[in-house]
Amino acid sequence: MGSIGRAIAAGIALGVLLAASPAQAQQSVDYPDAVVARPVVNMYRNATAASDVVSQALYGTGVLTRQSSEGWFQILTADGYTGWVEAADLKTLNGATYAPKGNAVRVTALTANIYREPDVTAHAPLLELPWESRLEPAPPPAKNTERWLEVRLVDGQLAWVQRGDISDDFLPLSIGEMLQLAHRFIGTTYTWGGVSSFGFDCSGFTQMLERQRGFEMPRDADVQASWSGVIAVERKNLQPGDLLFFSSSPSRITHTGMYLGNGEFIHDTTHGHPGVQISRLDDMPWTQLLVAIRRVKP
Repeated sequence: MGSIGRAIAAGIALGVLLAASPAQAQQSVDYPDAVVARPVVNMYRNATAASDVVSQALYGTGVLTRQSSEGWFQILTADGYTGWVEAADLKTLNGATYAPKGNAVRVTALTANIYREPDVTAHAPLLELPWESRLEPAPPPAKNTERWLEVRLVDGQLAWVQRGDISDDFLPLSIGEMLQLAHRFIGTTYTWGGVSSFGFDCSGFTQMLERQRGFEMPRDADVQASWSGVIAVERKNLQPGDLLFFSSSPSRITHTGMYLGNGEFIHDTTHGHPGVQISRLDDMPWTQLLVAIRRVKP
């Protein structure tokens, strides 16, 4: 995304919200008063589904509600973004918590099915959750097995997830590990405003990758390029993991990707075929459109 979200996030103290922290799931805000209750929730510019999508929030993520309007809530996410979601997409916490730090697992498969019992054949899944969704282990006496983990869903229902689809390891990745991870998403479709393995946009994809290193980078490509957490790099000094920014004008960045090395970069683009793909930096139109290179500060 470009500059669409800056006006929406105006007035928010991004310096606090975007600090580095070890996390490999979409983060919750501090002291949330609601939690996302659908696998992926669209955040709209206005309180109507006819409005444009500005971002998304994932299942189990804690948010702050800021305003309400006839079945809609305006929410604030941990990356400093605000947008309107339907009230049915949230569960208010009323002082409770869901999947807080120290009592959460994250989905590490591209998608994970959640079942009502530890059996993949007895019933259809209750939910299909994307990468990075948060789940809370069931309280004792949970009936866990070597293959299955019992979890408490946002609505309070107990359910089951296969352990191979989740992890309780929230430690940040190295640059090399992040780049290996990036290849898992090749072919994932392009979705404007998308931040999930159901569909990313360009800056949602790079934001997710940097989050795996423990950095909550801003949401939009142009704001990422001017973020205080990055330094400018010359093209001759490119290193794997550097962020690439593209546009017909340096004053209006419209696309971003991540350098892999050997002249290649990975990005989610609508060019050619929509989706996450690897392109060569020396090829057209990319070599002509490259206007900035940034490296996240260690």
